[in-house]
Amino acid sequence: MSPITEVVFSPSARLLSAIFYAVSSFLIILVNKTVLTSYRFPSSTFLAVGQMGFTLLILYIGKVRGIITFPDFDRDVPRKLFPLPLLYIGNHLTGLASTQKLSLPMFTVLRKFSILFTLILEIVILRKRHSLSVALSILSIVSGAFIAASFDLTFNLEGYTIVLMNDLFTAAYSVYTKEKINPKELGKYGVLFYNAAFMILPTLLYIFWSGEFEKVLLFSQWTNFYFVLQFLLACILGFILLYAIVLCSYYNSALTTTVIGALKNVSTAYIGIFIGGDYMFSWLNFLGLNICMAGGVAYSFVTFWESSPSVDSHSTPLNWEEQKPGLLQVTNKNIDSKDII
Repeated sequence: MSPITEVVFSPSARLLSAIFYAVSSFLIILVNKTVLTSYRFPSSTFLAVGQMGFTLLILYIGKVRGIITFPDFDRDVPRKLFPLPLLYIGNHLTGLASTQKLSLPMFTVLRKFSILFTLILEIVILRKRHSLSVALSILSIVSGAFIAASFDLTFNLEGYTIVLMNDLFTAAYSVYTKEKINPKELGKYGVLFYNAAFMILPTLLYIFWSGEFEKVLLFSQWTNFYFVLQFLLACILGFILLYAIVLCSYYNSALTTTVIGALKNVSTAYIGIFIGGDYMFSWLNFLGLNICMAGGVAYSFVTFWESSPSVDSHSTPLNWEEQKPGLLQVTNKNIDSKDII
């Protein structure tokens, strides 16, 4: 029997997709924080609708102009996509709400628990096994988060509950995205488009039902050019972040995507200590922050610089440029999701 040919992603492809996701995630947290906290925009849900709307618009224009492709809608699309739309909207709304409820450093620290949840879900859903070094680095990240959260001088039960829910949604969304991103079916653009298409109308109905739409209409900053500019930037970054998540999940494991999302907090957390005005310093809290960040850095070294998975002699590593055209063409025969790490 002839050996099975596999595509082995090069370290540069995995690293570049991870950096793209980290930068996108870093930028959107800062912009969302400014819109929701500094300008006191009254509805994080409406901002989510704006981000979904831009996602639909950009992808539709791209498909019409032939820049990208994804399947037309049919009765099989919901089956292929479920439960991603529910996880998508849950992740989106709890993420924006938690940004509004907590100081920036504590938000980024508590988001580390999504790593633990992803580790568990990868074992349960994807049947994936991890090395001891990965487990120890994850343990240090979570331990640092526990220390920092225990000595948070601005404890907010509602904020903590929302961000932990966001962690669970993030973990589940990453794992199921890894499972659903098969290019033979919806592909990465189809997953992005139909996620937003299925959830934008229910979210709009919720805004009308909750009375948030009236608050949005009466918001005084709509005449402020700088606020409008940052609101539009937040909407565009919402699409870029979703694309970056899918791209990083394609080249890496769901756990790596989640950890890389946490690594960008090395910058975000320390910047948040000096800006925003809602962080109260304590040495134990600061110690927890540093343990958490050190664990994240250790994981990055373990993941990107430890020995590559063994492949047969027919396997051929692909570089970043060679892999980009294959994103829309590769099939399950070439790539098994459990082998992409």
